[in-house]
Amino acid sequence: MLIAIDRGERDAKNFVQAALNERASLRTTAPVAAQVMRDGSKQARLSSFLRSVEVRPFTASDVKDVGRLLRAANTSDVVDAHLTLFAIQKADSIVTGDPADFSALVAHLGRSAPPIKYWS
Repeated sequence: MLIAIDRGERDAKNFVQAALNERASLRTTAPVAAQVMRDGSKQARLSSFLRSVEVRPFTASDVKDVGRLLRAANTSDVVDAHLTLFAIQKADSIVTGDPADFSALVAHLGRSAPPIKYWS
């Protein structure tokens, strides 16, 4: 999703506008943003978007919870695990272009798993 925003894709603009029209809260995590951000001076759209959303930092208190989830799901992607836990905390869905990345994480979580919505 953030890549589509960075590229200025129409579908991403429409998604964001629809979310704003519905007064939906848009959120991400700092590690997710860091995966996309390469040069803020050349990524004005992404930089602007990130200023308008809640960006949760990865804190020392996240370390144990993320590690537990990774162990339980037998996976290693810290960024996806952190985003998953944040989505659970906020009762949010995860919008992603690669839902398979989250399959092991959410399969392990059962009813507490956040909904995963495919973004293409």
